[in-house]
Amino acid sequence: MNEFVGTQGLILNEPLLWERGRQGRTGYSLPTRDVDPAPLDAAVAGEGPDFPDLSEVEIVRHYTRLSQWNYGVDSGMYPLGSCTMKYNPKTNERQAALPGFAGSHPLVPSELSQGALQLIYELEHHLAHVSGLDAVSVQPAAGAQGELAGMLIFAAYHRDQGRPRSKILIPDTAHGTNPASAALCGYKSVPLATGPDGVLTPEDVAALMDEDTAGLMVTNPNTLGLFETHTRAIADIVHAKGGLIYADGANMNAVMGVVDFGKAGIDVLHINLHKTFSTPHGGGGPGAGPVCVTKTLEPFLPAPRVVKTGESYQLSEDFPKSIGKLNAFYGNFGILVRAYSYILSVGTQLKDVSQHAVLNANYIKEQLKDIYHLPFDKPCMHECVFTDKNLESHKVSTLDLAKRLIDYGFHPPTIYFPLVLQGAIMIEPTESESRENIDQFITTMRAIYQEARENPELLTGAPGNTKVRRLDETTAARKPVLRG
Repeated sequence: MNEFVGTQGLILNEPLLWERGRQGRTGYSLPTRDVDPAPLDAAVAGEGPDFPDLSEVEIVRHYTRLSQWNYGVDSGMYPLGSCTMKYNPKTNERQAALPGFAGSHPLVPSELSQGALQLIYELEHHLAHVSGLDAVSVQPAAGAQGELAGMLIFAAYHRDQGRPRSKILIPDTAHGTNPASAALCGYKSVPLATGPDGVLTPEDVAALMDEDTAGLMVTNPNTLGLFETHTRAIADIVHAKGGLIYADGANMNAVMGVVDFGKAGIDVLHINLHKTFSTPHGGGGPGAGPVCVTKTLEPFLPAPRVVKTGESYQLSEDFPKSIGKLNAFYGNFGILVRAYSYILSVGTQLKDVSQHAVLNANYIKEQLKDIYHLPFDKPCMHECVFTDKNLESHKVSTLDLAKRLIDYGFHPPTIYFPLVLQGAIMIEPTESESRENIDQFITTMRAIYQEARENPELLTGAPGNTKVRRLDETTAARKPVLRG
C-alpha cells in the first residue's frame, strides 16, 4: 500500500443522552400488565434516577457513533510501547462466551464447577511451564496487583525466616508501578541506576545490596526495550545476601518460550494475561496478573488455591503461610478462559510469537534510526525506543510527533516513557502486524520527520483532522467531568 491510512471523512457530533432525550419517547415495548400497578412509597423510593426518554433508533445511533470515535487493535496498528496491544483472536471470545463458562457463578459448590476449576488448574500449570517457575496463582486481577502479590510474598517470606527487611532495590528502567507496590508493603525504594549500555551491572547491585534489603525488582526486558543480560549474576549477588528477585513480566511477549526465568534466578514473576496472552487490553479492564513463584515461595501464594485430588478439583484454604485472598473470588474468570484458549490454540508456536514480535521491533528500529535519535544502537526486544533529540532544532517535540501521527491514521506510540530518556518515543508493533502494515508506519514516520524539517507548524498544530484538537489534559485530570 502506497497511500497513507489517515483521511478526512464524516465526523458526527454526539450530545449526551440527557440532552438528546425528550419526554414521552421510549425504546421498548412491554406486554400489557395483568396486575394493577402498585407505586412504591415515595418516602422509601425517593425521586429515582433521571433517565432520559429515548427512542430505539436514538439509542442505536448514539452508541454506534461513540464506537466510531474509538480506536483499538481491531481498527489498526496500536504501537503502544510497554503495553503489548496485540490482536485478540476471536476464537478466544467464543470460548469465554460458552454458556458453561459465561453463566457459571463463583458461589456454586466445587462439585458443580469442575470444568471451571480444571481450567484454572491447567492454566496455572501452563503458565508455570512457560515461565520456568514451579507454582502459579491466577488470582491477581491486574499487573499491578500481581506486583503487589509479589511484594507481599517477599514480606511474608522474610517474616517467616525471622528476618523482616525494610528496603527494596528498584532500577530506573522498571515499570512505574513497582515503587508503589513496594511502598504498599512497607518497603523503602532504593533507586538503582542503569548502566551505560542500558542494562543493570552486577557491580552497581552489589554496591547497594545488604542484609536489610528484601531484594530487587527488575523488569526484563526493561523499559528501554533491552534484555537484562546480567540477570543470573545479579540474582547470585542478591541471593548471597538472603534477598529475593522479583521480575516484572509485563514485557514477556518478547521472551515467551525463550527465557527460563527459574534458571535465570528469578524467585517471583508476574505475567500480564492481557498483554502476553492476548486477552482484551485497555478501556479500564478487566485484566489478569498471575504471579509465578519458586517451590520455596509456593506456600505463600494467595489462597484459596485450586487443588486436584484424584480426578476432581476443589478450592482449598489449607495454606497457613498464604498471603491471603487478593480478590473477592478467584480472579477475572472470563480473562482466564481467553488466555487458556490462546495457549491451547497457539500451542508450541508461543516461541514463534515472541520471535516475530522481536523481529518486527528490530525492523522498525533499523528503518528509522538514520533519522530519529536512537539512544542505544543495539538489538532490541519487543519494542524500540527513540527520542526527539533530532527534532529539537526544528522546535518539534515528541508530543507534536505523536499528535501528527493521528492525522495519518495511526494511534501514537507511548511517549515520554521511560523517564530515564528525555523525550522518549516507545514503539511496540507486536507480532500481529504484517510487514506491509509496518512499512506503512515506517513511511509515515519518515514523512512526518520530513515535515518537521520543512514545515514544522504541521506538527505543532496537529492533529488537524480530528473531531477535537489538543485537550487540556492537566485540567481534565484535576477537574474531571463525570456526569453522564
